[in-house]
Amino acid sequence: MTQTTQLAVNGTLMRGLVLNANLIDAGATFVREDATAPCYRLWSIGDRHPAMIRTTDGSGTSVLLEVWEIPLAGLADVLAKEPAGLAIGKVLLSDSSEVLGVVGEPFLVENQREITEFAGWRPYMGALAKEN
Repeated sequence: MTQTTQLAVNGTLMRGLVLNANLIDAGATFVREDATAPCYRLWSIGDRHPAMIRTTDGSGTSVLLEVWEIPLAGLADVLAKEPAGLAIGKVLLSDSSEVLGVVGEPFLVENQREITEFAGWRPYMGALAKEN
């Protein structure tokens, strides 16, 4: 029996986006759309991908994401293909449960555009498309 875990993704690994094939190739299956607890801030890293960081100062929001079931053996492959500065950590979901998820390292967001107000990568990309 293959051991699996749940993985929360909030950016280009989501369905239909540029790195989603990395999840599919690792044997992951989509479970559901979800959101974090309202304790995260979100940045656009050069408009290529987001970085989500947990906060404790009350400045966070609930970030839209997807939860996938992924074989443990495939998790390392997915992480290895993620952009530099993204890591796997524990993500607090809106129902107060925790799952593994993609989070940003603090250095990554320096001098980047904060997009917390959009509460997700897809809404931000939609707004960006309307600007152009």
